Amino acid sequence: MRSTSSTIRTPRAARTAAAVIAGALALTLTACGGSHDDKGSSDKSSGSTQTGGASVTLPKLDGQHLEVAAVWTGGEQKNFKTVLAEFEKRTGAKVTFVPAQDPIINFLGSKIAGGQPPDVALLPQPGAIRQAVERKWAKPLGAEAQAELAKNYSQGWQDIGKVDGKQYGVYYKAANKSLIWYNAKVFEGANGKEPRTWQELLTAAQNIYDSGVTPFSIGGADGWTLTDWFENVYLSQAGPEKYDQLAQHKIKWTDPSVKQALTTLAQIWGKKDYIAGGPNGALQTEFPASVTQTFTGGDQPKAGMVFEGDFAQVNIGETKAKIGTDAKVFPFPAVGAQPPVVTGGDAAVVLKDSKAAQALVTFLASPDAATIQARLGGYLSPNKNVPDSAYPNAVQQKMAKALLAAGDSFRFDMSDQAPQAFGGTPGKGEWKDLQDFLKNPTDVAGTQAKLEKDAAAAYGSGS
Repeated sequence: MRSTSSTIRTPRAARTAAAVIAGALALTLTACGGSHDDKGSSDKSSGSTQTGGASVTLPKLDGQHLEVAAVWTGGEQKNFKTVLAEFEKRTGAKVTFVPAQDPIINFLGSKIAGGQPPDVALLPQPGAIRQAVERKWAKPLGAEAQAELAKNYSQGWQDIGKVDGKQYGVYYKAANKSLIWYNAKVFEGANGKEPRTWQELLTAAQNIYDSGVTPFSIGGADGWTLTDWFENVYLSQAGPEKYDQLAQHKIKWTDPSVKQALTTLAQIWGKKDYIAGGPNGALQTEFPASVTQTFTGGDQPKAGMVFEGDFAQVNIGETKAKIGTDAKVFPFPAVGAQPPVVTGGDAAVVLKDSKAAQALVTFLASPDAATIQARLGGYLSPNKNVPDSAYPNAVQQKMAKALLAAGDSFRFDMSDQAPQAFGGTPGKGEWKDLQDFLKNPTDVAGTQAKLEKDAAAAYGSGS
């Protein structure tokens, strides 16, 4: 994935989505402590403050000023600022939100080169965290932040924020990216039922096509949507172990498992009449439009289904379609033995080590911070101690429960684990290679060769 904008990533209420999302996610992770480091830890013994009902003790920081950078805009930025305001209230510090451009690593590089790095940045990719560590930008979390992580996060979510065994990231926000949204009227007209397997998805697509509606809307102008398609097919078909190997480039993109996944994808991408506007039209369609065009046009929308995560709800909300009535959702179908569970998230990383910066990431690791944003909607937290009641509706409550009701099949977005040059840059690497494959899905071998060449260059080896 690389869904950076808030309009893309913010989920909203959806009654019907609740049950299916609860079944779709499998993410059991058991909380466990990490090693503690005293560097940058806040002092509980002097000048600390704790407001009524607060679960975390924070230091007095009067006169301190912090800058926090993230790519969030719109409502997502506004809601996060409400969280920062609570930190200010509790500590006396002043916090400025710095809107970042994407890719954020490039944005941070220019700020650091100019001698003005933000104190804390929200990074949307494990690969970006590793790059920040390798460039000696990121600072390890102190004892207080690590203690909050150990209390509130499963081991899996802690490990995603580690580099070479050291804890650098606090995953503050999460997303479920294994969902397919559909136009209920179109499904009814095609006598369709929610598919549970890939073959059933192909049957549903054919039925929709026979009813006079194009089956799929694809936002191919945004290459990250195509990586998400691939990852869901690959995880379900090849399995978690192969997924991890490919994510780390321990196997090549010329591996037979990649050939199988691309060949499977071509069963949809290779049928021009199955895609709204055909491949060329899809490559000119940005993600938000791919969602809205599925739920506008009355009985003749441009497509019957659109794949993407829980954050698609905000785009559906821009149409007249009501989620749960007009717009419904089902888990990405099982291609192999199990349905896939792909997730994403944003991690807070310290760039300027100080008592204030460490206190902020400690706060963001607490249920106090996540509960504030959960109440505002459009947000899921991987923090297991955020109460279900914090979420404003049944859908998000069940989404949150499912996110934490973990299983070994959960995997973090593969392209987000890759170096940015391969998995996170528009017009380059995996994004561009899969866009080319969408245009010509018969060229499986050529696509594999391009993916391997770009991956080898980005990972720094031909392994």
